[in-house]
Amino acid sequence: MLLLAVDTATPAVTVALHDGESVVAESNQVDARRHGELLLPSVDKVLAEAGVTLEAVTGVVVGVGPGPYTGLRVGLVTASTFAAVLGVPVHGLCTLDGLAHAAGAAGVEGPFVVATDARRKEVYWARYEDPRTRVGEPAVDRPADIAEQVAGLPAVGQGALLYPEVFPDARGPEHQSAGALASLAAERLAAGLEFLPPTPLYLRRPDAQVPKNYKVVTPQ
Repeated sequence: MLLLAVDTATPAVTVALHDGESVVAESNQVDARRHGELLLPSVDKVLAEAGVTLEAVTGVVVGVGPGPYTGLRVGLVTASTFAAVLGVPVHGLCTLDGLAHAAGAAGVEGPFVVATDARRKEVYWARYEDPRTRVGEPAVDRPADIAEQVAGLPAVGQGALLYPEVFPDARGPEHQSAGALASLAAERLAAGLEFLPPTPLYLRRPDAQVPKNYKVVTPQ
């Protein structure tokens, strides 16, 4: 087994290779505006570090979000393209689940909250009973609106660190790790569990929209 994992649902452009036992190479860069520019060089970097070619990959893992529209699409399109070219399966996982798995590796046991920056003064968030058990579906909300639901719980992720008044026990990891995502995928594959389809989990409409009452200026 050699899994190639990518995630661009957060400001982190993160790529990893996992051999079914452990992470063999990983690249993490944080730049919310350069997902498209950084992702493919990051893939080349981890392949070179592991001393393998892309053809050695037996499966692709991708974070499906939730995340902002543009950045999220970069990882999903890249992962699906690699899988199609290589003729291997593509496994989708919730990005928040990857962060929860990384939190567990960092010593967070649960219950706890994962929150990422959704912009517009909102967070993408979910509650976890433990690092492998999410309670309910991911959501997007203003932090103040969920204060009662997350009160008293530790929280991980950049969204938690941005709003200390709601998440006073905010802690790392701050950003997504493709290594953690790949480790979670390897566990799920070994257990015969299902994955999400490689389709985006937006939770809301994209920022860019056609203006209302758009005036047609082309000749009739």
